[in-house]
Amino acid sequence: MTFYAIPFWKKSPFLRLLLPLMAGIILQWYQQLPVGFWWYVLALSFFASILYFFIPFFKRFRLSPLSGIFVSILFLALGALLIWYQDIRHNENWFGNNYRSKDGLIVTLDEPLVEKNKSFKANATVNFLLQNEKKIPVRGTIILYFKKDTIDGKTDSLLQHLNYGSQIIFDKPLQEIKNSGNPGGFDYKRYALFQDITHQVFLKDGEFETLKNKNEHWLNKFLFTAREKVIGIIREFIPGEKERGLAEALLIGYKDDLDQNLVQSYTNTGVVHIIAISGMHLALVYWLLASLLKPLRRKKQTRWLRPILIITGLWFFSLLAGAQASVIRSAVMFTCIVIGESFTRKTSIYNTLAASAFILLCYDPYWLWDVGFQLSYAAVLSIVIFMQPIYNWFYIRNKILDFIWKLNAVSIAAQVLTVPLSIFHFHQFPNYFLLTNFIAVPLSSFIVLGEIVLCALIFIPFAAGLVGKLLSWLIWVMNSYIERIESLPYSLWDGLQINVVQTIFLYIIAGGAGYWLLEKNRTGLKTALIALLGFVFLRSYSFIETNRQQKIIVYNVPQRQAIDIIHGRNYLFEGDSDLLRDDFLRNFHLKPSRILHRIPVASESNNIIGRNNYFMFGSKKIMLINNPVSFSKTEKKQSIDLLVISKNPKINMLRLANSFNIKQVVFDGSVPAWKINSWKKDCDSLGIPAYDVNEKGAFVMSVR
Repeated sequence: MTFYAIPFWKKSPFLRLLLPLMAGIILQWYQQLPVGFWWYVLALSFFASILYFFIPFFKRFRLSPLSGIFVSILFLALGALLIWYQDIRHNENWFGNNYRSKDGLIVTLDEPLVEKNKSFKANATVNFLLQNEKKIPVRGTIILYFKKDTIDGKTDSLLQHLNYGSQIIFDKPLQEIKNSGNPGGFDYKRYALFQDITHQVFLKDGEFETLKNKNEHWLNKFLFTAREKVIGIIREFIPGEKERGLAEALLIGYKDDLDQNLVQSYTNTGVVHIIAISGMHLALVYWLLASLLKPLRRKKQTRWLRPILIITGLWFFSLLAGAQASVIRSAVMFTCIVIGESFTRKTSIYNTLAASAFILLCYDPYWLWDVGFQLSYAAVLSIVIFMQPIYNWFYIRNKILDFIWKLNAVSIAAQVLTVPLSIFHFHQFPNYFLLTNFIAVPLSSFIVLGEIVLCALIFIPFAAGLVGKLLSWLIWVMNSYIERIESLPYSLWDGLQINVVQTIFLYIIAGGAGYWLLEKNRTGLKTALIALLGFVFLRSYSFIETNRQQKIIVYNVPQRQAIDIIHGRNYLFEGDSDLLRDDFLRNFHLKPSRILHRIPVASESNNIIGRNNYFMFGSKKIMLINNPVSFSKTEKKQSIDLLVISKNPKINMLRLANSFNIKQVVFDGSVPAWKINSWKKDCDSLGIPAYDVNEKGAFVMSVR
């Protein structure tokens, strides 16, 4: 008798539902098709699926692929409808549908104030619009910034009374959230929209009033209160600023006290994942609970109690950690795993993962774009597929060495499916990730367990003090180790750039190899090799195009001049010198563009302006003006392809037009807004195209 192995996708029905759901979410977000169309498709596919069951049995068997197509279309339409209704802008009660700049607003703070360098920040729900003495109930979220006023080193008492649930009223005009528009820059507008945030406002003292009544929800109040108590315990018993900041992040995901240089060190060495409350922390709690409750499995009378206690413990920790999106996603994932294990002895981990992802995307389809969501599932799936084959590379008799190799096998396996995402999003690869993960992962797990013990010992101050000092020393050891690894030569492979298509090819390679390993099917190996060939071809072509590129980029950097002249894989820089000294400004505004254009070799200079304020680049004549200049009227106008105006020079646009034939004017981020408005009017009257980077984002001109 011959037995045939059931393919893993047939053992994972939720996977066959998840893929069309994800396709519908992506299709609707990028195409923005009418909602009526999707309701029509949903209805047709639903009735077609019902009618299929009225077909005679034998014909139904032959038409079974047709049933699969109808179900896939059904969930495709469901995904599209989910993303449409999730968009706050499609809600008829969204405040943006009726808001006018003169309207007043009543808003409720959704969180305690977070202190920044020059302000306090908090998200707030818009409750009412005040129009013509009418109070209109609305929905939506905005970001509030409060000017930081200090008296004798203390915060203004008015701000001290603002907390979660506080209601304020103001009539200052809201500003729509916009992106900087710099090439390769972070899409902050989309990130905010995915949280229903569309506008922001900066309030000074006297521009708002606090209402007496608070608008609180008991669960959120409990979460914020518990969070503050945990933070208070950590601050009291764990000495050292860097150590306290990391302890807060490890246990409850509170990152406001984290040292930014330390975060960069963890990022560069490939262990930043231990800072974010995610799957690793829930896996630790799950392991701890499963181990403690193992005796309950031995008796039928108590077997049912074990999954209930494990799930309760997981969700209690999730709530204690602040109920952030990353920890909630992990809690749902492990809940599905526990339920799957309790109902059957053998459960498909692929089906369990697909089921949890399906539930999460039905709740919030925007999570599909969340990097944490992508990396969490990629890491777990990668470990499930590749850990055992990698572990089987070596047979080690010594149990200690075998355990060490198993830990490394897990780290290597996790990288297989997470590396493409990491390169795509973060453009770097930590070369010594094995060294850092081998120490940081188990040590951070021990620290998290120690912090739980610390919170439990709060009623015994002496014991809590000893535990706190031990934890502080362990965190110092881990931080020192990470920083030492970062300082090693070639610790980071930086400036990597792959596009979406290349990322897909990498996953086809990994998927084909995984299918080959799981099913022992050569088709997977052939698919992986073909995808590898496609990746190499696209990669080679992109480098050929990069070597031929010639571009001028005028960046949108607030109150600063920043221009890159790109030739092949090199560039010249014209701009403010503090952009060369300040790592944060350079990395935030300029580095993403330089990675996108693959220009790692820098030839930076502040002297690219030639005589008469212009220079030639390829066939284009470029003029840069950031100081007062005067030009005399000539009989034959000289042609200027691009005029870039910076700072606040005293120039007359009419006189410039009399001296030059200007084809394009660009105002950079250092020009005052009132001056731009004046010059724009002159350009309109002269028929000269004008471009303001503050409104439209960076200006990019391709010379080739």
